[in-house]
Amino acid sequence: MKIREERIRSSPGLMDTYRLQWKGVQMPRTRNPYPADFRDQIVSLHRAGRSIRDLADEFEPCAETIHGWVKQADRDGGRRADILSREEREELRRLRKANRQLKQERDILSKAAAWFATNDATSPRSSGS
Repeated sequence: MKIREERIRSSPGLMDTYRLQWKGVQMPRTRNPYPADFRDQIVSLHRAGRSIRDLADEFEPCAETIHGWVKQADRDGGRRADILSREEREELRRLRKANRQLKQERDILSKAAAWFATNDATSPRSSGS
């Protein structure tokens, strides 16, 4: 890895700064997610007895990624009861959102009722027919 320093002239009285440029260094490219059927095949190979490290060495994903796929498949397949499945997490997220909205609506209605109660008590009522 080569670093090239370049001195930049600055205004009088200001500090000189250096600009570092990295030669031959590229940032890693982000890749598209692995297809679902590929993930399913890797999980089935692991369940057939292959180790995660062996699968990571043979195929492209790292061991941590494959471990996450296996863990998620166990959740979704009902093999792990201690962790919520994807469907259960979605339902929990939806219910929490609905609960938050209902609490907000309740607060608005209670404030409106209190406002009408105070304004009704202080305003003179018309006794006409």
